[in-house]
Amino acid sequence: MRRAKTPEFDHGAALRVPPASDRRNWQVLQMWLGDSALRIDESGLVQVATPAGQQVARPGDWIVLTSGGDFHVACDGARVFHS
Repeated sequence: MRRAKTPEFDHGAALRVPPASDRRNWQVLQMWLGDSALRIDESGLVQVATPAGQQVARPGDWIVLTSGGDFHVACDGARVFHS
């Protein structure tokens, strides 16, 4: 009997971008991101280096660090995009 090949998951960690006024958690996020990110302005935007290029994360978004060492931005489901 053959066994189905299970997918390989790249488990890692994630931190949520805090509100701009949350200094303590901003310090934690900035320490965790290191040189891979730059806080853009005082509204809480942060630019993150990802394999797909630079991405902007806003308060409420998740920044995911894979076990392979890459960052990814997962947007808050409430965000609405306009074209």
